[in-house]
Amino acid sequence: MASFPTALGLSAEQTEDVVQQAGLAPSLHNSQPWRFRLSEQVIELHSDPQRRLPAADPDDRELRLACGAALLNLRLALEHFGVRPVVALLPRLAGPTSLAEVRSGGQAKQAPEELALYQAIPKRRSNRRPFLETPVPTTHRHELATAVRREQSSLRVMKRPESGTLEGLVHRAHRAQMADARFRDELARWTGRPEGEFEGVPAAAAGPTPEPQDQWVLRDFSGGQARARVPGKDFEYEPLMVVVCSNHGSRLDDLHAGQAMQRLLLTATALGLASSLLSEVVEVAETRDELRQLLGGELYPQAVVRVGYGSPTPATPRRDLRELLIDD
Repeated sequence: MASFPTALGLSAEQTEDVVQQAGLAPSLHNSQPWRFRLSEQVIELHSDPQRRLPAADPDDRELRLACGAALLNLRLALEHFGVRPVVALLPRLAGPTSLAEVRSGGQAKQAPEELALYQAIPKRRSNRRPFLETPVPTTHRHELATAVRREQSSLRVMKRPESGTLEGLVHRAHRAQMADARFRDELARWTGRPEGEFEGVPAAAAGPTPEPQDQWVLRDFSGGQARARVPGKDFEYEPLMVVVCSNHGSRLDDLHAGQAMQRLLLTATALGLASSLLSEVVEVAETRDELRQLLGGELYPQAVVRVGYGSPTPATPRRDLRELLIDD
């Protein structure tokens, strides 16, 4: 097999690692909707239209969030190999799938806190299992908020009675989606995947089948393969719920929010915290608008994240790296 292509003065092995780390970002249903074009001068990040999820994500907002998360991973990996990334989002005169161009701004020495995030990339998981009732310390909450602010976004920690209202919105959004046959079909195609596949959510990573007493975790990723939970291990009663928000609702803001979401998730991982996304409330337009009003009417909610202390969970599968490359 031919050696991996090179980019930005890196060796083939280093370039391969950069693409691999980028491809470990989270995405809706583990659809992995990103592709990369490599050259000596630039790494281009593109969306992959064939991996759209039109029922759950008709406006491609979550697709852009996922690609933003991949971009943050790519930035951290480049810094790890001594390249200072210079990023242009939504470059002019580029094609319709182009989301970012990354060039070298010279040499860089990765700061210790950025190294910790780079090392957290392969450890991060979407943990769909019950968390412990142990509260997240205030110092950790401040670190999560700081991480989001670094990517031109904001973090709102949901408190009483906001969390009760949010819970109601999550349930309404879940019912609306499950009443849609197109959404149910799409969910079934991407979840409960058998071992050995390289996309979608495998049954092993699906978490236990939701039960009536579960207040927050409602979406069933098991694909009909019922998964029992450990007796007495219901989902936590009052999880820490945070909302990653952008200042506007543009495509550019989606990319900033995706990077902010990933910096939050990696920071949580580095702190020993588990996390998972509750996507339904921001996928349904009506509940997303109501959540925006709950947050004060100015910020745009982009991602709702459940954070806490959880048990180990397996990684979701990933596509072959060469499938991620655009080869002209």
